[in-house]
Amino acid sequence: MEPIVYVLLILTSVVALAFIVERGIALRWGRVVPREVEAAAESCRTRQDVAMLRRVCQQHKSPISRLLLQAADHLDWPEDDNVDAVQTKARQEIARLERGLVVLEVAVGVAPLLGLVGTIAGMMTLFGGIGKTGLPEASLLAKGIATILNATLMGLLIAIPSLVFWSYYSKKVEMLAVDMESLCDEFIRCQYREEKVSSLESKV
Repeated sequence: MEPIVYVLLILTSVVALAFIVERGIALRWGRVVPREVEAAAESCRTRQDVAMLRRVCQQHKSPISRLLLQAADHLDWPEDDNVDAVQTKARQEIARLERGLVVLEVAVGVAPLLGLVGTIAGMMTLFGGIGKTGLPEASLLAKGIATILNATLMGLLIAIPSLVFWSYYSKKVEMLAVDMESLCDEFIRCQYREEKVSSLESKV
C-alpha cells in the first residue's frame, strides 16, 4: 500500500504546484485590472466618454473590462436594473478568479491524511514482520520507523505551501473584487448622475 500512497502524494504535489503557478499568473493585478482600463474608467465622466472606454476595454480584455462593458451596454436601463446586472456578472467573474483555489484547499486537507495513511500502513507492515521474525536490532528498527515517517513529512511539505498560497490567493481575490466593485460603482454613478443633471437642465 505504501507505494500507492507515495504515488498519490506525488500526484497531489504536482497538481497543487500546477495550480499555484496557474493562479499566480491569472491573478496578476495588471491582468485583472489593467492600468489602461482603470484610467479610462476614472476619466469617463459623461456619455460622450463611453465610446472611448469601450475601445480601451476591447483592447485590454480582462474581468474589469467585461464588467464595464456590461454596464456601458445597458445605460439605457434604469440605474437599479443596470447595477443588478453588473452584480450578477461580477459574481461570475469572481467565480472565475476563484477557480482552482478549491484544488489547493483540497490539497491542504488531503496531503497530511495521505501521509498519515502511508505511515500507518508502513508501521503495520513493519510490526507485522517483527511479529513473525522477532525483534531485529534496535538500529534497524529505528531506521525502518524513520523511513516510514517520510510519508507524514512529505504530506506536510505539500500541505503547508498549499495552505500559504490558498490563503494568499483568497485574500487577493477579495482585494481585486473590492477594486472592481469600486470602479464599476463610480462609473455607473457618474453616468446616471450626468443623465439626471441633463434631465433637470432640460426641464428648466
